[in-house]
Amino acid sequence: MELYYSFSVLIVLSAIFSYINARFLKLPASIGVMVIALLVSMGLIATDSLFPRIFLGISTLIASVDLTEILMGAMLNFLLFAGAIHIHLEDLREQRLPVIIFSTVSVVISTFVIGFLMFNLLPLTGIQIPLIQCLVFGALISPTDPIAVLGILKQAGVPKSLETKIAGESLFNDGMAVVVFILMLALARGEEVNTSFSGISMLLIKEALGGIALGMVLGFVGSQMIYRVDGYNVHVLITLAIVMGGHLVAQAMHMSGPLAMVAAGLVVGNYGKNLGGVSETERDYIDKFWELVDEILNAILFLIIGFELLLIPDLKQYGWAGVIAIAVVLFARFVSIYIPVKLIPFRNKFGKKSITILVWGGLRGGVSIALALSIDNELNKEILLAVTYFVVLFSIIVQGLTVGKLTAKMSNAEEASATRE
Repeated sequence: MELYYSFSVLIVLSAIFSYINARFLKLPASIGVMVIALLVSMGLIATDSLFPRIFLGISTLIASVDLTEILMGAMLNFLLFAGAIHIHLEDLREQRLPVIIFSTVSVVISTFVIGFLMFNLLPLTGIQIPLIQCLVFGALISPTDPIAVLGILKQAGVPKSLETKIAGESLFNDGMAVVVFILMLALARGEEVNTSFSGISMLLIKEALGGIALGMVLGFVGSQMIYRVDGYNVHVLITLAIVMGGHLVAQAMHMSGPLAMVAAGLVVGNYGKNLGGVSETERDYIDKFWELVDEILNAILFLIIGFELLLIPDLKQYGWAGVIAIAVVLFARFVSIYIPVKLIPFRNKFGKKSITILVWGGLRGGVSIALALSIDNELNKEILLAVTYFVVLFSIIVQGLTVGKLTAKMSNAEEASATRE
């Protein structure tokens, strides 16, 4: 009953905030819900003494939500499948090399750049954190968030090739990011870790490649089941079974559930829905169902992110650390894109515009917060969570609201330059 109560409150608040946003703010849906939740959180903090019961009630509700478990263990699987099912494999195939490089090599480069810069710059704010803990922060903040990216790029007007690169990277970088995060967190805890090339390679193969292989099998089996029966209701149930059952199988086999869902979604979206026995109406029902799931879960997730402010004590004292973290993360993102672009002979050249949009469009979101919440308290969790929150807020609100305008501005500048020439 307690779970039902919590979920009911979150749905009601998501609906109210979505209405306010659609009626008055008119921001992108996810950002609007999060901004309203932030404003409500700040209002509750400011009026704590006037409305203690309301403050305590919402704080208790958000504290009862295990974001790490709910996001990484459940919501992320649904959201990744919903995102992948709408991506055309042909577009992804054309951009496969940049997607692979940005979701692996760039994550590692970013992790170390962020870790070393934070270790050297945080003392300027009076905060001293061991290098390995700074590297833990680098690992959790380096992957671009598929939920934030997919939700915002739809409305940003980013060119198709760049949208595919950014979306593809965000879908696939979880495998590498989780492996790096697991290694750094284990080292920070003082655990014995096999950091040899073979040890890390085996972990990556099992976690990432195993997850992708599992997802392809699930997607193929589910597609064959969809092909052999009529009825959109059965088709939708099969896709739900792929996500929910696939997560359980991936967890039992210690493989990457998120990557399994990406692979399964791509197979169902590009193979299962296009088999001869599936009618246009049935394909439309599958698409509409997963679009609705995507919208509802996004609203709930961004609502929770906005209310997480209530759970971070004395956030203001980490303000300058947050500013430094924002600058460092953006710089590391630039370095992690610029180095591969200059060293690897990609088929399509990356100009200044492409690099700028790739850097600015690499949004961070709930995944980073969920990973930060999983850190042990004795590893400076409060500080790392606070700076993560600053980066995520800046990323979603500032970068998310301006990436479309930046793209349009750079496109107009290019057209003007071509006209003058």
